[in-house]
Amino acid sequence: MASPGLSAPLPIRAQVPGAARVDVRELGGRLVVWLDVDAAVRKGALSSAASSMIEAAAWTARTKGYPLVATMDSSGADIAEGFSALHGWGLAAKALTDCSGVVPTIIIVDGPAVSGPALLLGIADFVVMTDAAYAFVSGPTMVAEFTGVVMDNEELGGAASHARYSGATSLVAPDIATAISLVESLLSYLPDNNDEEAPRFATDDDPHRLTPEAGDLIPPTSTGSYDVRSVIRALADDGDMFEVRARWAANVVTAFATFAGQPVGIVANQPISLAGTLDIPASQKAARFVAFCDAFNIPILTLVDTPGFYPGKDLEWRGMIRHGAQLVFAYGRATVPRICVVLRKSYGGAYILMDSKRMGNDLCIAWPWAELAVMGAGQAAAILQRRATPEQKAAFEADYAERLLNPYIAAERGYIDGVIEPADTRATICDALAALVDKRERLVSRKHGNTPL
Repeated sequence: MASPGLSAPLPIRAQVPGAARVDVRELGGRLVVWLDVDAAVRKGALSSAASSMIEAAAWTARTKGYPLVATMDSSGADIAEGFSALHGWGLAAKALTDCSGVVPTIIIVDGPAVSGPALLLGIADFVVMTDAAYAFVSGPTMVAEFTGVVMDNEELGGAASHARYSGATSLVAPDIATAISLVESLLSYLPDNNDEEAPRFATDDDPHRLTPEAGDLIPPTSTGSYDVRSVIRALADDGDMFEVRARWAANVVTAFATFAGQPVGIVANQPISLAGTLDIPASQKAARFVAFCDAFNIPILTLVDTPGFYPGKDLEWRGMIRHGAQLVFAYGRATVPRICVVLRKSYGGAYILMDSKRMGNDLCIAWPWAELAVMGAGQAAAILQRRATPEQKAAFEADYAERLLNPYIAAERGYIDGVIEPADTRATICDALAALVDKRERLVSRKHGNTPL
């Protein structure tokens, strides 16, 4: 399909030999820089010339302000060319890094992405893998030789493995056609570059529509589970949402939706997975998503229902402090409009992480039954009433819940801006987004922050 002013895809450096081809084309009504790494040419081996095409694609996207979309089917650096191929890959990786935060970068993998090309997936903003795809830095042969563990390409680096265990892929598609369709849908929520805002959606969904069904989804007990995606659909325009990295770190949901036609990035605790607690993968997943939204002028809506961090020696030894700090850092430096809604529980350090008022959000509201405290009543009783009788513990828990586990105490102290009924939530969010449409913050003068890794 030709776009206005572009009768056909416009090739870039069309005569350069190798596995990579670049053009500017229309995708879903948008102009994008399209990069193909084709396995039909030397199994997609990246020679220095092919890597120079990747560099050219990234440069064109960055300087012209078009999203970069690439299809990857590569066996890695061209061994026959030797060191020159490695040098070329380094130039390509640098060029793709330069695109970060300037234009959205999306890679579709429809075959192998081995060694160097696999690392490019980690730089991209979003990755779509087909069922035929696999990606790894060290393949099954090396794994078997060094560890004695025998596995095939699919088990080690298939789409399902990356979607579930590594988080390297954002979306999984059965075939290339579906993958391209998913990319079109994803791009519809994103601006072309960091100097623009995301295009508005056409909708006739009343921004002041009442949403009592959102509150009805919350169980009567504080430990009951529910699917937070149902809450998101109840609040968003036309009940639509576009979730990314759905299978990885399922205890937090990251998704795009629209409110009054405006694209919004949503981070939400997911009570049906690990009770909505925060662990290392959840912190990493949410932090990367928040950073992306902030880079591309997409407002952030945070829906909070978490009892805190997932406890465990293994988690602490693997760096819960450092990785939890990634989420703190991402929210703390975000300058886009930020709205926080406490649906039910918000305890302890996780309260701070999930874009609390003191983290600098623009509006923080809570539902009437929300619980904001250092910890729950049961946990407090276990610590403060260790030697008490069961009756004394029960009385303590009842008093603790009445005095501290309600949003009105937090509202009195200015820790939240208001307590609202669930039915009014959509209208409040839409009104806040309208009020914050021209939000600007003066940034601290510095080269860059030292992001926790």
